[in-house]
Amino acid sequence: TILLRYNVWDKKYNVKAYPEIEDMILDSRIQAAIICNPHPFHAMPAITCMDIGVHVLVEKPLASSLIDCDLILRKAQETGAKLSIVSQRRFYNPCQRIRSAIDTGKIGKPILGTTTVYSWRDQEYYDSDGWRGTWKDEGGGVLVNQSPHQLDLLQWFMGPIEELYGYWDNYNHPYIEVDDTALAVIRFKNGGLGNIIVSNSQNPALYGKVSIHGSNGASIGVQTEGGSTFIAGVSSINTPPLNDIWTIPGEEKMLEKWEKEDSDFFKTINPMQYYIQLQIEDFLQAIIDNREPLVTGDDGRRTVEIFTAIYRSQRDNRPVKFPLEPEQDRD
Repeated sequence: TILLRYNVWDKKYNVKAYPEIEDMILDSRIQAAIICNPHPFHAMPAITCMDIGVHVLVEKPLASSLIDCDLILRKAQETGAKLSIVSQRRFYNPCQRIRSAIDTGKIGKPILGTTTVYSWRDQEYYDSDGWRGTWKDEGGGVLVNQSPHQLDLLQWFMGPIEELYGYWDNYNHPYIEVDDTALAVIRFKNGGLGNIIVSNSQNPALYGKVSIHGSNGASIGVQTEGGSTFIAGVSSINTPPLNDIWTIPGEEKMLEKWEKEDSDFFKTINPMQYYIQLQIEDFLQAIIDNREPLVTGDDGRRTVEIFTAIYRSQRDNRPVKFPLEPEQDRD
């Protein structure tokens, strides 16, 4: 049965399939791998690859638990393998503008950061794969699957978190076990405040946004998604990422120019491939140059910390201090 299954994969996708990761690596002599299986099962293939000397790019999130995150990070440190996490939205031009404005002091100190994801997933989506919508096989809901990109951007812009208080619930998806809505309030280590609102309960979906407000009164933001976040292999990215707020003194009129530039550019590319290709190129160049990739393994753990903190905060009915340590029997 196993051999028949692999033969079917060979014919359907025109690739050679292997029952064991070690066999694939040794036979193909690969030097880098992308881990794309369900979130709770990222650790084993990532660790196996690094043990054999293969560099690893892990699909978001790094894992569904801090225990697995730390196992992966420890193995990367032990072996010297390069480790990166898929977060291709960092490569969007509007996101790069925000990062540059913060780095050059154009908004002063970031003092308020918000991320909002109003999306939608229907029952057909959850029924499409048996692992979706379960704690055991998906590791969580909207926080774990649809929100990591925005959670990564929020912390990339605002910096490390000091404390978080959060809630989650399931409002209109009774056929799944996990969260379809969550929110949190945050105190960052730089003294700034933050807010997270993420949901798969808006039909039709509205948007995904990250906004940053500075100590000099300037505000900057990005709409990373218009409508629902895409489903790999099913739907595509239909609207360009755009800066939706920009009040830096002297640059207020740049929004119209950037919107045209970004919209025109969006029409010339395949957005499903272009930005992930930029991240893969950065990852490969990091291997060649022996440097850290733009998105590091530690960055991946920080995203897992955020959604873990929200789950723990509701469980314990209290704020959660950062950094978080794994809980052997409860994480």
